[in-house]
Amino acid sequence: MTFLRSTAILLALASPSFAADAELTVFDWAGFEEPVIWQSYVDKYGQPPTYAFYGDDDEAYQKLASGFKADTAHPCSQMVSKYRDAGLIEPWDTTRIPAFDTLAPQFLDSEIFKDDSGVWYIPTDWGATAIAYNKETVPEEDVATLNVFTNPAYQGRISLPDSADDVWALAYLATGTTDWTDVTDEQFQKAAAWLREAHQNVAAYWADPSEQAQLMASGAVDVAWSWNDGVVLLENDGFPVGFQRAPKEGSSTFFCGFVNLKNGPGSEDKLYDFINAWLAPSAAKGLLDTIGYGHTSTVAMDTIKDEPAVKEGLSPIDAPILAQTPNDPGQRERQLAEFEKIKAGF
Repeated sequence: MTFLRSTAILLALASPSFAADAELTVFDWAGFEEPVIWQSYVDKYGQPPTYAFYGDDDEAYQKLASGFKADTAHPCSQMVSKYRDAGLIEPWDTTRIPAFDTLAPQFLDSEIFKDDSGVWYIPTDWGATAIAYNKETVPEEDVATLNVFTNPAYQGRISLPDSADDVWALAYLATGTTDWTDVTDEQFQKAAAWLREAHQNVAAYWADPSEQAQLMASGAVDVAWSWNDGVVLLENDGFPVGFQRAPKEGSSTFFCGFVNLKNGPGSEDKLYDFINAWLAPSAAKGLLDTIGYGHTSTVAMDTIKDEPAVKEGLSPIDAPILAQTPNDPGQRERQLAEFEKIKAGF
């Protein structure tokens, strides 16, 4: 039985046994507070950690850099260098993480994550960003290309994420760039021009997957650039959503994980218990059912490899993929600033 977010909230309000644990504060994206993902932590302590939420990676970083205190945060891979450069995090003690050796090697293949001074990042989850669409109103041929987002027929009928990383991944793919680790000025300008064109069709920039799902379920938009979780929410409500991950220009992938924040106010023992709960093989099914994401542990992922949601939303595709891996911090800041201009109509 899936322990859904609404159930968790009701139990937290109604029963002292589900009161938040004041000895561990997790700063996270909304949706990951589902106990089914880290059930062994609740089994051990009888309550979930205290959760604080953010809407995007840049918001989380700014809040922590301004002095907000938590024990761990859940950035996606391209943000880890900022946390390191700012001195906000410290290495993990992997001798306290038995499942560390089960992590798929590609998720740690960067000196930003692991170097001679230690392991700075525990990747835990990964997913795709692709085209979500209403199968009853949008022909399949229209979503065979990313130019559905600039198609005049969908003016005022599309939604993009209020996330610079995801919209630039889209724009680069749409203009023929599949690797954002070495972007030329010409590629940047071409992608920016495409984004400005797409902006003319945008009804709303969604802040989180539930907002994106609501926009589609209400009929306000027909097409969205979506993570897996927005699709899961719509499918759970019986909405006729399609998830096109193989348009001719391709789609994007990302992965996220946890950092050990310096001078966290809570219990270090409980922090490691939380991470170990996340990396337990049983976490993969809860993660897939509630968020639609894959697990970074090969042992955990093996437990769900035959699930329909894996085949639909996470399996290899015959199309280009832009992997949202760490890129140049200066280029990322440039993209962030340009995205703000585009949203403002400039």
